[in-house]
Amino acid sequence: MVALVALVAGALWAMLPAYVPNNAAVLAGGGAPIDGGRTWEGRRVLGDGKTWRGTAVGTLVGVALALALNAAAGPVGAAAGVDLPTFPPRAALGLALGAMLGDIGASFLKRRSGRERGASFPGLDQLDFVLGALALALVLAPAWTFETFTLERLAVVLVATPLLHVVTNVIAYVIGVKNEPW
Repeated sequence: MVALVALVAGALWAMLPAYVPNNAAVLAGGGAPIDGGRTWEGRRVLGDGKTWRGTAVGTLVGVALALALNAAAGPVGAAAGVDLPTFPPRAALGLALGAMLGDIGASFLKRRSGRERGASFPGLDQLDFVLGALALALVLAPAWTFETFTLERLAVVLVATPLLHVVTNVIAYVIGVKNEPW
């Protein structure tokens, strides 16, 4: 049981800098859309929900969180009896910016498939930012990524993330910061 707790805690801790950026971007809200209002084949390239400000704020918040987690990893890990990962700067940037880029990529795919802003796209909505975060972390900090995201931790992330995504989106909808609960 202790090993399972350590596995789940390590996996979720490692993903925190990727879990937070999109939420921070929503709270930052507004600003100039990345696509500048451009269309492609009669549809917006990304839409008004993907902004330069949101991307910048989300990335900065994710990196800042990684730095805070670095300071807390020792004491929190010792108190919980688990070994928690720390984040070199390139890994922190990869996770945070990669999460934002994954979400932007999903928005592009949604527009190409004819879905409007806020429309549900099961599977993609829950894992787009995870794939982006892991891909960019792998590019910027390959050794750290392979060491930190073992197959077991990846399995936890792939199972836990959709559940966490649903819960956090419902909470955001209930408190009025999102227009839809997905």
